[in-house]
Amino acid sequence: MTLKYRATAFAALHRPGTPLVLANAWDVASARIIAAAGAPAIATTSAGVAWSLGYPDGDAVDVDRALDVIARIATAVAVPVTADIESGYAADAAGVGRTVTRVLEAGAVGINLEDAAPPSDDSPLRPTAEQAERIATAYAAAQAQGVELYLNARTDVYLRSVGDPAGRLQATFERAAAYVEAGASGIFVPGITEPATVAELVNGIAAPVNILVGPGAPPVGQLAALGVARISTGSSLAAAAYAVAQRAAHELGGPGTYEALAGELGYGALNALFG
Repeated sequence: MTLKYRATAFAALHRPGTPLVLANAWDVASARIIAAAGAPAIATTSAGVAWSLGYPDGDAVDVDRALDVIARIATAVAVPVTADIESGYAADAAGVGRTVTRVLEAGAVGINLEDAAPPSDDSPLRPTAEQAERIATAYAAAQAQGVELYLNARTDVYLRSVGDPAGRLQATFERAAAYVEAGASGIFVPGITEPATVAELVNGIAAPVNILVGPGAPPVGQLAALGVARISTGSSLAAAAYAVAQRAAHELGGPGTYEALAGELGYGALNALFG
């Protein structure tokens, strides 16, 4: 498939009520496992990619190494790939545009772009107008390549508990409206899974809504019934895999047993993913 075709196919997967469900990958092996399970697309997790490369999450990863992972995943699977690029790996809007061009060159047809401010800022989120400019520049960069990039604009109002709880829904609506006007294809609102609020988000945002899930979140069917268009696991899958490694290491160094390794994927099955 050409990049333009993959982009169109990926955008079409975002259907309110019949959501795109994404188990986020962090390397080629996890991407191929997810694709082999029947996933229609692959999304990366920035945290998982950063951890696998030896960096903390939070715009700390070396951008060249992160883009290399994205390119390897896009080459390794036959389905569309969307890349979590955190805040765009750039200090300004022009830099975000350059990152987007490189993401497209790597073979991805979608991005997550978040509005979290750098750690040095006094505010947890970038000003709405500043983030809208970054989104508009990302959109323009993709248009310049002739690709309808799926730009999933993430707002961390709920995830970072910004402001008075009573005002977070309205603050999310205001940011979402500005981001959609700037060129966002969809809006990602991590940090909230309460059904009534999710329903309000879906009804109040004029774009497909993405919800982050994990243990304790409503099942896919319930979120679908609320009109959610995209459901993703974020860093949870990578964290769960590393938890197995931690348990096994402690078990080996403690009682000297191997029960944490029960249920592992067979050597042959894993090796066959790359044959």
